Amino acid sequence: VGAYSSRPGAANVPEQEEETRILPIVELLLTEFPEALLSIDTFRSSIARSCVSRGAALINDISAGMQDPQMMKVVGELGVPYIMMHMRGTPQTMSGLTDYEDLIKEIVYYFSEKIAQGRAAGINDMVLDPGFGFAKNLEQNYELLKNLNLLKILEYPLLIGLSRKSMIYKLLEQSPEEALNGTTALHMYGLHKGANILRVHDVKEAMECVRLLTQLSQ
Repeated sequence: VGAYSSRPGAANVPEQEEETRILPIVELLLTEFPEALLSIDTFRSSIARSCVSRGAALINDISAGMQDPQMMKVVGELGVPYIMMHMRGTPQTMSGLTDYEDLIKEIVYYFSEKIAQGRAAGINDMVLDPGFGFAKNLEQNYELLKNLNLLKILEYPLLIGLSRKSMIYKLLEQSPEEALNGTTALHMYGLHKGANILRVHDVKEAMECVRLLTQLSQ
């Protein structure tokens, strides 16, 4: 659950507005579904603290602490799992920051540094999101997916967010609404290359991918 859009070029949302948007939703969801493990998409430590105090289970930070230096310290104090993503810049600037000498090497170095920072802050459970579509062009997104297995050297769970993204629908010359088949194909490939967690829109279809790959792996 998030109240600050991270799509390319998204408008800035003031901190108070983000809190006003998200807290009622967190409270409502956990009242209706008290057993749900609610992940909060925010880069602000104050929002993380407020949401966890109301029952949220984990924090998903697209900036991996870059936009709020207090985030890792707060997550360590809260004792919840932390999803950290690779990105350059901000949602407002990232589209112009796609010049890499070696994309995969940079991501490995980036996460190595972030993991060390997380450990120092007392975070026990970390998940790595390589950030498909964040400061990466179409070709770089596919390079990353093809080499996803190389990130397993970091020995942390990998989360991928591919669902209905422009890397699918632009290549297939479709709309996002038409991109379910392409999403399903890339989900299967991503799982085969070592992804542990899928961030999805279409839960039923994603679960079918997981079941089929589980059967093939037996």
